Amino acid sequence: MKYRQLGDTELRISEVSFGTWAIGGGWGEANDDESIRGLHRAMEAGVNFFDTADVYGSGHAEELLAKATKGKDDEVHIATKFCRSGDIHDLATYSEQAVRQFAENSLKRLNRERIDLYQIHCPPLAILKDGSVFEVLEKMKAEGKIRHYGVSVETVEEGLFCLSVPGVKALQVIFNLFRQKPADLLFPQANAAGVGILVRLPLASGLLTGKFTTSSTFAADDHRNFNVNGDQFNVGETFAGLPFAKGVELAQELAWIGEGRGNMARAAMRWILENPHITCIIPGFKNVKQIEDNLATLEVPAFSSEELVRLKSFYATDVHDHIRGAY
Repeated sequence: MKYRQLGDTELRISEVSFGTWAIGGGWGEANDDESIRGLHRAMEAGVNFFDTADVYGSGHAEELLAKATKGKDDEVHIATKFCRSGDIHDLATYSEQAVRQFAENSLKRLNRERIDLYQIHCPPLAILKDGSVFEVLEKMKAEGKIRHYGVSVETVEEGLFCLSVPGVKALQVIFNLFRQKPADLLFPQANAAGVGILVRLPLASGLLTGKFTTSSTFAADDHRNFNVNGDQFNVGETFAGLPFAKGVELAQELAWIGEGRGNMARAAMRWILENPHITCIIPGFKNVKQIEDNLATLEVPAFSSEELVRLKSFYATDVHDHIRGAY
């Protein structure tokens, strides 16, 4: 395993880490025993960072992490998120009383005394600009309830604003071959500010595995069904904001990246890790096989400078205009 510094913090985290949305719920059926086995396999391979949220399975993902990481509080770092179990547009959701309660609930489920990275979960820009939530997080940091705090953002504008807040140490961003915009302005500025970058949805909800066809279907409780047009939350969280059929077509055009790199998914994640401003990727998983396949990204050959130019051009000319939602 290779490790990277999380911004200018003392934390060094595995460059391939894992998110737990899928094992918590919202991606179709998952098996808890298999999820636990997957978490153990990841840790055996040196993974020391997992991302979760209080709304993933209404806290179920946090509970699974507690079981898998018991006794490893100092070795394995956990990031969780808050606010989306309330009204994200209401300032009361970010009051000191509310945030402390969110944190206490997460700590209880995680069976920990401190949250390593506490993130505001995709709040509106107006909430960020109000700033009062950051004052609460500073208090909790001083008390030792949280080690560091950050923000999961939907847009470059939100991310750039967060860089103006001194205490923010990490941004969680959607970034993949279908969603390259953050690399141009946000990532270099974050790096200069000592802010780490956690990349979520590196495979664009599975599109970049190359396994889907236009006739692929998803379970009723899978966000790739119920949020395909942004009916429940930002459409960018599902298939990178691309209409599904268009995403499948574009993925087929990218199939060449998998040649000599094991498969398309590993190649797509390797491309992300080649950006020097990235701290880690946090792909999801449901089983040990997916853990191992994602870990194999570490062995994938690098892209040539010509290939990188080709991929940037493909995004600009073929992909960008089809992305929907705030970006």
